Amino acid sequence: MADPAGRLRRRYRARQQLVIDFGRVGTHKRLSAAKLYARDLGAAGFERPEKKLVKIAIIDDWQGVARSSADWSRLAARAELVFIADAFGSEDDAALALADFDIILTMRERTAFPESLIRRLPKLRMISITAPSNPLLDDEACTRQGVTVCDTPPSRALYATAELALGLMIAAARAIPAADKAMRAGGFQFGVPVGTGLAGKTLGVVGLGRLGARIARYALALDMNVTAWSPNLTEARAQEAGAVLVRKSDLMSEADVISVHMILSRRTRGLIGADDIARMKQGAILINTSRGALIDEAALLAATQAGKIIAALDVYAREPLPKDHPLRASDHTVLTPHLGYGVDETWRQFYPQSVENAEAFWDGKPIRVVNAPKT
Repeated sequence: MADPAGRLRRRYRARQQLVIDFGRVGTHKRLSAAKLYARDLGAAGFERPEKKLVKIAIIDDWQGVARSSADWSRLAARAELVFIADAFGSEDDAALALADFDIILTMRERTAFPESLIRRLPKLRMISITAPSNPLLDDEACTRQGVTVCDTPPSRALYATAELALGLMIAAARAIPAADKAMRAGGFQFGVPVGTGLAGKTLGVVGLGRLGARIARYALALDMNVTAWSPNLTEARAQEAGAVLVRKSDLMSEADVISVHMILSRRTRGLIGADDIARMKQGAILINTSRGALIDEAALLAATQAGKIIAALDVYAREPLPKDHPLRASDHTVLTPHLGYGVDETWRQFYPQSVENAEAFWDGKPIRVVNAPKT
């Protein structure tokens, strides 16, 4: 016997799994999964129980991976979910787009949340960050405004960024992007820059922490020599990683490849300055998978435009990198769009944990709380 109500319920449950992809908020009308379902079926008599509809923004989804990286169905059953792929052009854009949301799920160090922005989000009750810290978020301002901040554990893909640095090193040394471009244009070897071997060359590592030590290990496997420097690096630590501790000036002038692996702070901003870049060998490769502001961008750009060095970059002073940025036009750059930690293993950890944070908060039992908001 036909069961129209049963079919309606089953189709509604299926529809609850719908998530809505958005560009910049304001360019699309936002509808909850339930309203979309009722509208599409023409089920005039179907309504969800009357109660406050939680509004949740999933922002910073620059690669468009959030939807497929977690099960959003339980949140979609009780909340309006809006996935925002585009970066905000300004703080005003962010304030306008996010003003109506109760919860914001972010991706680490993409959208900045200074106090000036947090004050403009009067409905915000919880913000979730990925990994244990986010220097672009003013958590004290969140505390003062009664906004709970929740985090996630660090990515379990511990060496993804170092692996990308290795890929950039090889791509730059062997002109792989230029070779790929020539092949796709119907050409072959003609016009492709002659590459250079890495065995016997010297890799200089700036910052010999977890990632710096890993790239040193990769270089040793390629029969490269490894030198290292950072403000607090000891000779014992360098030896443990298979590197030789040298002065910064010597590293910059003697290395064939330099890879930067430092945390950005007030002390390290501009750590690689114009004088350092001027010391580099003709044809040397400078790799940065850490943060763009660690390197003097103007000096870096001048050196690449002059054809002195090759810059292999995954990070930039401003992200996303503007479409007309001169780094995009240089023949002496290898560029990737900040892919370092962004591997499948990371997304399938961060997004489900962000869902957990949102569910726990709205259930009144917040988890992974990093502040003590005033109520």
